Amino acid sequence: MQNILTLLFSLFLIIVSSCSSKNDKISILEDENLELQMIDAYKEAYEELESGDVIYAAKKFNEAELLYPQSEWAPKSVLLAAYSYYSQNYYDEALSELNRFFKKYPKHKNLDYAHFLYAMCYYENIIDEKKDLEPLIISKKRFKFVIQNFPDTDFAQDAKFKINLINDVLASKEMYLGKYYIKKKKWAAAINRFKNILELYGTTIYVEEALHRLVETNYKIGLIEEAEKYANLLGYNYQSSEWYEQSYKIFNKDYQTSLQIKKDKNSVFSKFKKLFK
Repeated sequence: MQNILTLLFSLFLIIVSSCSSKNDKISILEDENLELQMIDAYKEAYEELESGDVIYAAKKFNEAELLYPQSEWAPKSVLLAAYSYYSQNYYDEALSELNRFFKKYPKHKNLDYAHFLYAMCYYENIIDEKKDLEPLIISKKRFKFVIQNFPDTDFAQDAKFKINLINDVLASKEMYLGKYYIKKKKWAAAINRFKNILELYGTTIYVEEALHRLVETNYKIGLIEEAEKYANLLGYNYQSSEWYEQSYKIFNKDYQTSLQIKKDKNSVFSKFKKLFK
């Protein structure tokens, strides 16, 4: 009896092993088939991307990822879907794909590219920097993230360049507001804007003019020592600058007198014209 039981158990193991082997083969065949389908979808998506049909390309990249998510091509498909949207200014859709990439593949080798592309979506989504600076500010923050976390990459170098351009735009906004406050004779508000340029955007092209405007506004409200301080800074760092020449004239009494004479001449001429009306 025991021999019969042993024989039956052995047969059972053989059957189970055989079934398992068949299931493994079926699974391998299914995986191979899915991978082939995924590769076909990926190739088609890439061709559509190059031809310019980015919406269809993005959908095919998504299809490729879903067909075989465990493949090394899956995360690449998500990134290319994001790039497809980005290439034709569908920034919200690109950001959605990138957020999905960060969640599913947090340790992927192309994270540097993903974060750089994320920053670019905000950088290029600027409609009017004079009214809405939020995209610029977000992109600057994201570019800084790339520099800090991927310092030895080409993306980090490009991010530094983009930050310099962003700072130029932000500084121009401060300059615009400073001049606006000068026209309104709101001297303290104007001075604060020009100081922001020096403190926050000290490497931009607006530093020279900001120093001159600080000379101008401080002199205007009687803070002569402050005006002289900024004039000295301007002269020390930018002696050949046209703004230094303008600042120098502010302290030149002859220049002030000549301005007054010019005004007097205009006044005399206007009175002269009245005689012939």
